[in-house]
Amino acid sequence: VQLQACGGGLVRAGGSLRLSCGATASVEIFTTMGWYRQAPGKQRELVASISGDDDTFYSDSVKGRFTISRDNVKNLMYLQMNTLRPEDTAIYYCNAKLITQYWGQGTQVTVSS
Repeated sequence: VQLQACGGGLVRAGGSLRLSCGATASVEIFTTMGWYRQAPGKQRELVASISGDDDTFYSDSVKGRFTISRDNVKNLMYLQMNTLRPEDTAIYYCNAKLITQYWGQGTQVTVSS
């Protein structure tokens, strides 16, 4: 299984971006899919996740601003990011869990103040 993330870019504070993560397998097979991010000098952290039952989790830092979703027909997972802040600047990675974990290659999000 391979994951491919895209949609990152440079945006001003207050702006929006939508990240996409494509899978080479049906996204329905994964027990959980999620987005992680890693800022320079910091550990990778979980931003949001969605289960097979569409239960969602958000970290406190993005709750109310980001929305995770999944399209089982297109085999895509999304992260809609609104009201972006400079502290959201990081490389964002998509992740999928089945018996093992799969990672996408990361997409850079840069939010200028």
